[in-house]
Amino acid sequence: MTSSASDRVAMPSPARRWWVLLLVSIAMFGNYYAYDALNPVVDLLRSQRGLDYGQVGMLSTAYNIAALAVLLLGGYAIDRWGTRRAIPLFAAICVAAAALTAAAPNYETLVAGRFLLGVGAEPLIVAATTVLAKWFSGRELGFAFGLNLSISRLGSASTDWSTSFAEPLYANWQDPLWLATGVASAGLVAALLYVRMERGGVPVAASAAGTAEPLQWRRLYAFGSAYWYIVALCVVFYAAVFPFRTFAIDYFQQAHGVDREAAGLLSSLLPMAAIIATPLFGLWADRVGKRALFMLAGTLAMLPLFLAATYLPPGPPVALPFTGVAVPLTLLLVMLVLGVVFSLIPAVMWPAVAYLVDERRLGSAYSLMTFCQQIGWALVPLAIGALNDHFAAGPQNTAGYAPGMWFYTGLSAVGLYVAWRLWRLEARAG
Repeated sequence: MTSSASDRVAMPSPARRWWVLLLVSIAMFGNYYAYDALNPVVDLLRSQRGLDYGQVGMLSTAYNIAALAVLLLGGYAIDRWGTRRAIPLFAAICVAAAALTAAAPNYETLVAGRFLLGVGAEPLIVAATTVLAKWFSGRELGFAFGLNLSISRLGSASTDWSTSFAEPLYANWQDPLWLATGVASAGLVAALLYVRMERGGVPVAASAAGTAEPLQWRRLYAFGSAYWYIVALCVVFYAAVFPFRTFAIDYFQQAHGVDREAAGLLSSLLPMAAIIATPLFGLWADRVGKRALFMLAGTLAMLPLFLAATYLPPGPPVALPFTGVAVPLTLLLVMLVLGVVFSLIPAVMWPAVAYLVDERRLGSAYSLMTFCQQIGWALVPLAIGALNDHFAAGPQNTAGYAPGMWFYTGLSAVGLYVAWRLWRLEARAG
């Protein structure tokens, strides 16, 4: 993939750029923690609040609906007014949303809290991604994206680990969500510190904020075919992985008889692998290129994983290092491989856009990509919840979870096809 972005000049010092990366990543850590804090309390919401799987799926979908409502305008605002204003604003919305969710007296307020989180969290991700694309260039770009994703995924892993380090909070569903509000508040502090860093000097390209072209809806479709293949892969990849994480801890508990602590640790292997491997894959892709080939390999590895978790024998229990907690070998291997895939595809997919799109339209390009992502991400939790309810999935009927796992597998197959088309396109371009 050849770059169509303009050359970057007058970049700030490396120290300033890496501080920017750290602060933006901490803001993302708080964002990811607040989103994933719902996952370990799914069974508590069902037992203490009487929610069914369909209602739990709606909590995830409410987030996506909000993101769909704000993303395109949010991307234009980022291009028009700059990340210095956008990042603290969206981080503050995330804190308010986390507090509303934790304090919710009823299901409707829970939905409202998750909706508000979508208003803030997804534009915050777009703003952070735009920051990296403008402050880093060349062989630093993929590595910077990888480090940012690693720190962000650490936020996701920390929610899973909270079943251990914050175990007393899990006597009820609200206390873990108040913890998430505190973590999101720390992310807001980092966002405000980033504002001070940007005031001290920005790349020439980044200082062009305010020169974005007027919003023209017809031009949203003016990107090239390679961009749209990446968008399609983004949609099906995240539509499989993120909804799976929403239900994963409950699934491990109900379908495989794993206790809450072990289920949380199993789920954390996915972001944990990403924390370690994403920067390495980003650095590797920076050196060798061939990003489409990386994406093709990742989707191929992903294809059998959900069915392996469903149908393969669980295998002997294996103690996780440093925890003393034992988990079934099959689930351990599935989550480790899925963690590698979760590292590989995002590490090359997101930076690839910066090589295809003019810098003045990066905010719009990433917003459009995330907007499309949210469509799939909004629908799949509802589908999985409906399938689990329709087939009476539960510990007395573990086979009821199989249709949902086939659904994830179908999404993986579509992703493999799209990645193959992208690889063919890259190969023809030389």
